[in-house]
Amino acid sequence: MPPAPPRYEELAAPLTLLADLRGARCGSTTVIAVDGPSGSGKTDVVAALAPRLDARVLSMEDLYRGWQGLDASTPVLVGQILGCLAEDRTATFRRWDWEASAPGEPVPVEPGGVLILDGVGSGASLARTYLSGLLWLEAPEAVRKRRALQRDGATYEPWWDVWAEQEREHFARERTREAADLVVATA
Repeated sequence: MPPAPPRYEELAAPLTLLADLRGARCGSTTVIAVDGPSGSGKTDVVAALAPRLDARVLSMEDLYRGWQGLDASTPVLVGQILGCLAEDRTATFRRWDWEASAPGEPVPVEPGGVLILDGVGSGASLARTYLSGLLWLEAPEAVRKRRALQRDGATYEPWWDVWAEQEREHFARERTREAADLVVATA
């Protein structure tokens, strides 16, 4: 008999408790980051959590400045989004256009409610003062690579090593796993 599928929605209860205890740390917005290396299951977990938490989702993929732009996403996240939300102002950023390799259309992010940050770098040290919760996901590299390539196929395959190296450097510097409130193995 195959193993039961993961029940990621069960993570909503501890994250809700944590957010309630800490309160909104970003103005009237409760921000929860779901971070971890590529292919660890972040998007699946966020898809299960968002309805349970009545949350909006902001994908970090909209902030990366191309395949070599992991570190460039943090100033966008903090300076253009979280900083504005902390002042209860509407934030606006330019979504990265992956095909044009340039900033695309402006995207507004309204303050209030729950906002889940989905992606690598969402738990960066500069963002942590704004977070009510930080969830770290992990899985063995072979599992992560298989998942990522199944999801994004030929688009991601030539960039896997470039992105993985950025992740290693980023996570070693940021120590995101150590700062996480919850650590979940997804495989």
